[in-house]
Amino acid sequence: MNRARLLTAGLAAAALALSACGGDGDDSTEPAAGGTPEPADIRLWINGPDTPQSMRDWLVAEFEEQNPGSTLTIEEQQWEGLVDRLTTSLGSESETPDVVEVGNTQAPTFTTVGAFSDITDLLPDLGGDDLLQGFVEAGSADGKTYAVPLYAGSAYVFYRKDLFAASGIEIPTTMQEFVDAAVKLKQDNADVPNFSGFWLPGQDWRDGAAFLWDAGGEFAVEEDGEWVGSLSSPESQAGLELVQRLFAEASGAPKDANEADGHVPFCAGEVGMALRPGWLRGSIEDPAIGCPDMMANVGVFALPGSDGEPAPVLLGGSNIAVSATSQNQELARNLVELMLSDEFQSQYAENGLTPAKTSLAAGLGTDEFAAATVEAVTNAKLTPAAAGWASVEGSRILEDLFVAIANGGDVQQLAEDADAAIADQLG
Repeated sequence: MNRARLLTAGLAAAALALSACGGDGDDSTEPAAGGTPEPADIRLWINGPDTPQSMRDWLVAEFEEQNPGSTLTIEEQQWEGLVDRLTTSLGSESETPDVVEVGNTQAPTFTTVGAFSDITDLLPDLGGDDLLQGFVEAGSADGKTYAVPLYAGSAYVFYRKDLFAASGIEIPTTMQEFVDAAVKLKQDNADVPNFSGFWLPGQDWRDGAAFLWDAGGEFAVEEDGEWVGSLSSPESQAGLELVQRLFAEASGAPKDANEADGHVPFCAGEVGMALRPGWLRGSIEDPAIGCPDMMANVGVFALPGSDGEPAPVLLGGSNIAVSATSQNQELARNLVELMLSDEFQSQYAENGLTPAKTSLAAGLGTDEFAAATVEAVTNAKLTPAAAGWASVEGSRILEDLFVAIANGGDVQQLAEDADAAIADQLG
């Protein structure tokens, strides 16, 4: 679930084009006799590999059985460049997919420019209070709901049991113990090229967020009704300075790389610990791309915070929404209901993702991976709830900040510059 690195120009175009097309959520499909919608081919955009093929096959078969004569076409999109493609497609009746998956940090941008249909009336049937409320909030505006949660995934620490044993390290219970372990692992494996006691690529602000938040810092805060950058606050500075220490003393990852494909250095024996979502397990176990033989030496635990409780890691995930320009509103709503059904959501849990309904979390299982997932979620956080936050991500302010920190730059000055850039994007 590599969150998209959005393009500011695309978001500006979205605000202009999509606000013009609007959308009140009224059904556009003419019902056939008997009150059912005319059959149609419904297009669903699913992003990346997080929804496995087995789930897609189930969804197609079940949708077509429940909606005789209609078909479901699933089109996989990449997170990279998604906002540009959505901006182009959602404003066109002929080009738009009917239902789309968007990142939870992207949802506010599209809900505020009329891109999605109002599905507030569906909330009770979709799960109501059982839904992940932070994701519901991300998909809501002006008291109406336009996008609902699809799944979530908080990162936790994957570690090499054999390397811990060789270095005499116990599972850390505080942030200080974690940092000490990360530094010692790198020192003890200095003969391994590119080795990371804690794997932290330079652009990886999403995992770096945990250290910022643990220190009491924030990316941005709301002051007098306006959002402003908060990276230069004393608390944020403490978190960013710890990130810089991890870059310098614990990580051997490239200082200009992103967090994609974390299984590659892990399987190459270059990683002692990595803070990754649960689906890293699937990549490691995949014989085509991973190293399933290594699983015997892989353990997991929730990143500990300074107070001994789980650190506030970024709660990543996706929302699902109906395109306001879809000509098949009723069928699209039927699909959303199916995707929020217990039957479909339970399959996310079985595949290591946190389902949209909290009541189904038990489906994650009882092994150490499930326990780490549940524990990590207990204190997870979302990015700032500013309507224009996606433009901050799209402008690469945070990637550039973390790369500069990784390269030894002055943290205070870099943070002040980033705050100014954030203010420009949110102003």
